[in-house]
Amino acid sequence: MDTQEKITSPSNGYLMLFFIFILFVGSIAAFIMLKSPWMILLIIFAVFLAGGLILVNPNESRVLLLFGEYQGTVKKNGLFWVNPLYTKKKISLRARNFDSERLKVNDKMGNPIMISTILVWRVQDTYKASFDVNNYENFVVVQTDAAVRKLASLYPYDNFADEGLDEDITLRSSVNEVSEALEMEVTERLNIAGIEVLEARIGYLAYANEIASAMLKRQQATAIVAARHKIVEGAVSMVEMALHELSSKEIVNLDDERRAAMVSNLMVVLCSDKDVAPIVNAGTLNH
Repeated sequence: MDTQEKITSPSNGYLMLFFIFILFVGSIAAFIMLKSPWMILLIIFAVFLAGGLILVNPNESRVLLLFGEYQGTVKKNGLFWVNPLYTKKKISLRARNFDSERLKVNDKMGNPIMISTILVWRVQDTYKASFDVNNYENFVVVQTDAAVRKLASLYPYDNFADEGLDEDITLRSSVNEVSEALEMEVTERLNIAGIEVLEARIGYLAYANEIASAMLKRQQATAIVAARHKIVEGAVSMVEMALHELSSKEIVNLDDERRAAMVSNLMVVLCSDKDVAPIVNAGTLNH
């Protein structure tokens, strides 16, 4: 018995259709004229031969079996005739989309997340899809879910500095790398069923409801700290430039006390997130 796909080219269906039509009509005419019961057998035989006609549309196939033995697969489009005793199983070769359900899994850091995948696939080997798995469509669903669960456990959702993580690839930011890893994992799992994976990518990604609020605050705090860091860096550069310009152009001579006061005032003005109210000092620095 064959253990791999075998492409077969059956007989021309149009010629057989014409022959069956002539046989059927001629047998009926002969029965009417001759009243011979043998003509009934010819009519039955013509109907039997008609059972071998198959129509194969574009991107479709027919898997042929004879009493449980694999005879081959028809992938060529058109009208054909095969042995009427063949069992003819139809398998679509078209590309199909699978949008998985949102799964609740844990990422590399143990945080619960919700994740789903979008898979584009098609049948490549009709023998494997028919005989190596029980139901290839259900096999795609189960194995894709398993691949997504495994992928989510390999990478963190995001990279937080306070956790000591030094991950280059995260589920949220490394879309191309994660999609490539997912595609490789799904391809390896679906190969047993003769399935070709055309594309696999993350369709939905978010923290689970029980930690979503806390993680949002954490992301906001991280963003605020990063923004403040940039503001302080810019403020220090501006203060340094101001002091340098005042000294080089000899606009005013500042002692250490006045320099410290100016630095303090400028840092407050530049780093504050609110409008600063100026205070006019009509006396000396100490009065």
